[in-house]
Amino acid sequence: MTIREILRVLIAVARKDLSLIRRYPLNLVSRVFEPIGWLVPVYFLGRTFARDGQVPGFAAWTGTTDFMAFVVAGWVLASYVSAVTWGMGFALKNEMDSGVLESNWISPQPPVLLLAGRTIASVIVTTLTSLGFGVLAVLVFDISIRAQLLPALAIIVPVVVGLYGFGFIVAGAVLRMRDANTLIDVGNFILGLLSGRDFPVRVLPRPLLWISLLLPLTYGYDGLRAVIVGTRTLLPLPLEVAVMIVFMAGMVALGTWIFARLERRCRLEGTLSQH
Repeated sequence: MTIREILRVLIAVARKDLSLIRRYPLNLVSRVFEPIGWLVPVYFLGRTFARDGQVPGFAAWTGTTDFMAFVVAGWVLASYVSAVTWGMGFALKNEMDSGVLESNWISPQPPVLLLAGRTIASVIVTTLTSLGFGVLAVLVFDISIRAQLLPALAIIVPVVVGLYGFGFIVAGAVLRMRDANTLIDVGNFILGLLSGRDFPVRVLPRPLLWISLLLPLTYGYDGLRAVIVGTRTLLPLPLEVAVMIVFMAGMVALGTWIFARLERRCRLEGTLSQH
C-alpha cells in the first residue's frame, strides 16, 4: 500500500470512531473531571506529610516540592498509555463480541492498520481532555507547570508511537485469550507501577528498581516531568529522548511481528469468531 492509501484507511477509521464519540459529549466532560476525583485523596495525603507547606522528603528524591505537579504530569502521560491499550484491545474485543471481526478483516486493508486507526480517535480525544484536565488541575491544586510545549512533545510523541507496538501485543493477546478487561487492567496497573506513574522510581526496592530501569516508559515519565515540572532526571535528558526514539522504532516492529504471528495462529485454528 502507498502512504496515501494508508492515510486514507487510518483517517476513515478515525472519523468513524470520532462520530461515535461526538454522540456522547458528557463522556468527554467526565474524562476532564474524573481524574480530579482520583487525585483529591493524593493531595490531602501529601499535605498531611508537609511541613510549612513544603515536602522535604519528596524533594530529596525528585528535586521539587510540588508533589501534585509531579503526579499530574504522570497522569497526563498515563492517559495516553490507556488510550492506546484500550483503543486497540477493548475495541478489538467489542468487534469480537459483536460478531463483525471476521467481516471487517476480510477487507483488503491489513488488520494492523484497522487497529491503529481505532486508536487515533482515542489519542485525539485524550489530547483535548488532557489539556482540559491540566488547566483544571492548575486551578484546583495550585500547581506550577512550565509551558514547554516542544520539549514535551519530543517526549510524548515517541512514547505514544512506541506504545502502538505495545498495543499490537495487547491486541494479539486479546485474540488468543478473548478477554480484554482483565488483561488491559492488570497490564496498565503493573506497567504504571513499575514505570513510576505516581511516584519516583528511586523509592522502589532494588529488584523492582532494576526492572523499572529496563522499561523505556520509565524514561518517558521521567523526561516529561523534567521538562514541565523541573525534576531531576535518571539519565541526561538528551539520552532519555534517545531511549524514547529507539523504543518507538523497536516496539512498533516487535509489536507488529508478534501480532501478525498471533493473528495467523488464530486464523489457522479458526478462533477469530469465538469470544
